[in-house]
Amino acid sequence: MNLPSDPPAFSGQSLCADAARSPLRAFLHTEVASAVVLLAAAVAALVWANTTPAHYESFWNADVAVQAGRYRASLSLHELVNNGLMTVFFFVVGLEARREFDMGELRERKRLALPLAAGVSGMLVPIVIYLAFNAGQPSGHGWGAAMSTDTAFALGMLATFGARLPAGLRVFILTIAVVDDLLALVVIATAYSSDVRVVSLLTAVGLFGVVLLARGLKVRRGLVYGILAVAAWAALARSGVDPVIIGLAMGLLTYAGPASRGELERTSGLFRRFREQPTPEAARVVREGLASALSPNERMQRLFHPWSSYVIVPLFALANAGIVIDSGLLSRAATSPITLGIFVAYVVGKPIGILGASAAATGLSRGRVRPPAGWGAVTSGGALAGVGFTVSLLIASRALVGAELDEAKAGVLGAVIVSFALSWAITGVVNLLPHPARLRARIGRAETIVDLAVPVDPARDHVRGPQSAAVTIVEYGDYECRYCGLAEPVVRDLLRGRDDVRYVWRHLPLADIHPHAQIAAEAAEAAAHQGAYWEMHDFLLTHQSSLTLADLSAHAAAIGLDVDRFRTDVRSRVGADRVAEDVESADLSEVAGTPTFFINGRRHHGAYDIASLTAAVRTARERAAVARERRQGRLRSAR
Repeated sequence: MNLPSDPPAFSGQSLCADAARSPLRAFLHTEVASAVVLLAAAVAALVWANTTPAHYESFWNADVAVQAGRYRASLSLHELVNNGLMTVFFFVVGLEARREFDMGELRERKRLALPLAAGVSGMLVPIVIYLAFNAGQPSGHGWGAAMSTDTAFALGMLATFGARLPAGLRVFILTIAVVDDLLALVVIATAYSSDVRVVSLLTAVGLFGVVLLARGLKVRRGLVYGILAVAAWAALARSGVDPVIIGLAMGLLTYAGPASRGELERTSGLFRRFREQPTPEAARVVREGLASALSPNERMQRLFHPWSSYVIVPLFALANAGIVIDSGLLSRAATSPITLGIFVAYVVGKPIGILGASAAATGLSRGRVRPPAGWGAVTSGGALAGVGFTVSLLIASRALVGAELDEAKAGVLGAVIVSFALSWAITGVVNLLPHPARLRARIGRAETIVDLAVPVDPARDHVRGPQSAAVTIVEYGDYECRYCGLAEPVVRDLLRGRDDVRYVWRHLPLADIHPHAQIAAEAAEAAAHQGAYWEMHDFLLTHQSSLTLADLSAHAAAIGLDVDRFRTDVRSRVGADRVAEDVESADLSEVAGTPTFFINGRRHHGAYDIASLTAAVRTARERAAVARERRQGRLRSAR
């Protein structure tokens, strides 16, 4: 079927692009900008410490006291940032990890084994290297400063590579960073906490038990969890155990999940009741209903992630990255076992640990377990994992003092610069490879998760484009949804002039908000009975305000259908079963809104402008090319 020659104009990002962006995509997008802010804060700390060092030290050592009756708590500004505000940072990291466990790549638990092994190995190898440099010396106690990847810096820098690295690598590095953070917090709580007060520690454990109980009882009030978390933090701080661990624990407990169609329909009903009776009480019920439709994880990320990225982590850098760089420090650092141990541990030990564990897991499993990207991309990501900053400085400030602390900071800052440069160089080399080799180095051979529950069946689905196309786009849509109307010309632009992309439309009429969506879907199926499905499909999406039965009859006449037969088919609902099948398949794939796209069976998380969909199609085409090459290799081997 020919495509319409004059699609409606559409450019830029759709109005609901923010809503369509996945939590992981939003997280990475924020980290691009926050990495710049973090870098600026680190530079500002260095400038401040080298221009007025006495003022820098006195400012961060100033006490902040809070008193309530006879109870008084006092912390320095430095401790407030490191022990207090950084709890929020680890909470956000825990939230993102939990989202991946519930909705992302790690919902298939077997995919957790490889990044877990790589994360552990990527910590043990650097620790061994640091201890080798500091064997038999008191500075060996600082081994914890040489082991943990900085989540904010690593993901921010990784995002600057853009499309040159596959999306799977981002999840891989994120999971490794979360493993790093979790184990680093355990190390802080055990190896770098002193004078532990057992009663306070047991109090914190008891409060966390209350959190688990409230979660089991499905208590939905965020204030309850907030109060319990603050109380547990205070108890941990008093116990002598680093309290930031409570942040990561609370984040990992916060459930993530997509809004179900039933929940969205319920909120639509609440809004309609508010329209009928716009009272303050009805407004409160609508607000609560809208909030409850989103998972707690997503609500918390939207609330805390900007503060973590743009305020808390940069404040941490400002409070910890300031060292006086003079000839004395540089000469000491050049031979310091602390500086060299940390630098070599990150720049060399991290990539070796991650790549070694990944290669061992792939070999021992005979290829059943593979990294989610090609070996070139994994090598680049392994080098980038050598960016250690936040947790490294956090541990260094506990394990070392004075000149030794400055030497540790010099090693950490040097590793950040060299690790990023090394990762950039590796990525550049990969991109210089011939096209087939470059695809293998970037994409790899790991199987991707298929989100589309009901595969495309050309015998029943409405398919536009060549049946042998390498890329299949499936859209769940609603003919009365204006966002589907905005997306339609973008889809046509994608298909025009291509012989490697095909397109499938499946019905998901949102009858609770679009009163004519159901009859429009059934009208398209009635047109299909006369061999004119796509003609009616195009007409419906370009005339979304004209979907009454009379309008539909006029559309049928305009595209040359037998109008009497068409009206009879619509009235007898000959297409109702077919529409119901599509809706059922949408429910199985956890599709709640329109438009929702699947590209080669994988849900498209992101905007549906031409740039975003083209990028997703390009990635799917590359994966298909690698898979085709792998199949051909197997056939040649079999011969």
